[in-house]
Amino acid sequence: MRHPLVIGNWKLNGSRQVTIEWIKDLRKALTNINKNCRVVIAPPTVYLDQANHEISGSHILLGAQNVDVNLSGAFTGETSAEMLKDIGVKYIIIGHSERRIYHKENDKVIAKKFAVLKEAGLVPVLCIGETKEEREARQTEEVCARQIEAVLEFQGAEAFNSSVIAYEPIWAIGTGKSATPAQAQAVHKFIRHYIAKQNANIAERIIIQYGGSVNDKNAAELFIQPDIDGALVGNASLKMETFAMIVKAAAEAKKIMSS
Repeated sequence: MRHPLVIGNWKLNGSRQVTIEWIKDLRKALTNINKNCRVVIAPPTVYLDQANHEISGSHILLGAQNVDVNLSGAFTGETSAEMLKDIGVKYIIIGHSERRIYHKENDKVIAKKFAVLKEAGLVPVLCIGETKEEREARQTEEVCARQIEAVLEFQGAEAFNSSVIAYEPIWAIGTGKSATPAQAQAVHKFIRHYIAKQNANIAERIIIQYGGSVNDKNAAELFIQPDIDGALVGNASLKMETFAMIVKAAAEAKKIMSS
């Protein structure tokens, strides 16, 4: 059975003091959370080492917001997979719409990053999703399939073993407009079935998160959907209390679905 995964993507926010206090408070808030509900925080790169120190001895895992395709060399300002691994990072977000839009990262580049992370023994969190215009044109499945296919063509279905997909409709990110539980479930089901065409066992095991204005109000209803395995949380992760409530909702949904 799949275990829920909740990742807090802090984006370009935080400070040393915020990192210390946020993690300290989260550890207290999640004292009694079932260990089967995995929790990951992804602060800015400069605070990763600090965060790793603060989560030591807890069940909170460390994530990063990006990675370079190169392992070393003359690539000013970049961070390699081996460097992230060296300071305790396990999960790395790639393909986020903000990277696709602002940094012009295409499916080919993202597939290369996916391969680099797998080679390093890290867990890629592949973000996929459609724009408002694509959704209105009924191209949601086409867009998601294309973004998944880039990895399949590069590495095959085995690449998705012990990996994560985060369905994040671009029209819902940071807008306060979340997909309804039914809408999100439909896309998650499509994603799982698409991978199942290549490998049914991997499709059944892969974690597929939802992202896009997830908050403490809508989390519980999203998490009880059969193909939604947690969330990639953006803005709501900046408030520790809200993020903790989302994690608790994921843990509770797991209990309900297991009973």
